[in-house]
Amino acid sequence: MLLKEAHSKFLNYLEVIKNKSPKTVEQYDRHLRKFNEYIDEKYKNLDNFDMSDLSLDIAEWFRSYLYEKRRTISIKTANAYMITIRSFLKFLEKKWQKSLSATAIDLIKAEDRHVEFLNQDELDRLFTAPNINTIIWSRDLAIMECIYSTGLRISELTALNKSDINLKRREFAVRWKWRKVRVVYLTKNAATLIEKYLEKRTDWFSPLFIRHNTKKDNISELSDEKVRLTRFFITNMVKKYALKAYILKDISAHTLRHSFATTLLSNWADLRAIQEMLGHASITTTQVYTHVTNKKLKDVHSKFFK
Repeated sequence: MLLKEAHSKFLNYLEVIKNKSPKTVEQYDRHLRKFNEYIDEKYKNLDNFDMSDLSLDIAEWFRSYLYEKRRTISIKTANAYMITIRSFLKFLEKKWQKSLSATAIDLIKAEDRHVEFLNQDELDRLFTAPNINTIIWSRDLAIMECIYSTGLRISELTALNKSDINLKRREFAVRWKWRKVRVVYLTKNAATLIEKYLEKRTDWFSPLFIRHNTKKDNISELSDEKVRLTRFFITNMVKKYALKAYILKDISAHTLRHSFATTLLSNWADLRAIQEMLGHASITTTQVYTHVTNKKLKDVHSKFFK
């Protein structure tokens, strides 16, 4: 089977049989197109490249090619490309033909992951940085408190509409991994801040959080998606307030999600419960936060064993 045909069949399989989200299918497609470009650049015969010609050497050369680009892409991203190739080969082996074994492909060894989080003093300074007298500052404080007190992913936060949230019950459901749903709980403070922000709004847009610098836009041409905040916007917003609060760590909006998890763990919350609240498919992902408890465990030990 030719590579181009196999590529097309794989994407159809992901969408129709595996019921993967459009975003996931798009990512697989992007990774395979990069692999196709590599094959075409190296062998000049993409149209005639047969999957039976795919050798371990070719796969490892592609991995090396990605590794050499680590100044522009992270090792995590490079490994995501290789995981796509693995999935692609598993699909071919299962459905049509024997090709290179997926198990033969190794990933790039990554450094131990360092999770940046904010301590209580830094959180206090961050949350007092905005002046809530304006609608923009009111929005920004509500966003930061919402992320920190719920552990939401930034993509989950930006996708929220006003109708999604029950402020009286202080809970709402978010959809993650396409069809999986989890319940998210708001603190009283987060619910109050969101309510105060919404009271300041006079628009008819659906998104829970929107941009307000729309004076240059033709209001009749604006839509929900044009005013909805982006992940890039929120990350830059958090960085701005971190600098204003003299927090010198290199943080992003995701740091607040890390801080949510580390706060729970340092107060002896159950790891499985944290996994559910974060929406992690695997407990292994959640275990990256266990480093936070190491010092606390040492302090407990020293109280009993001198």
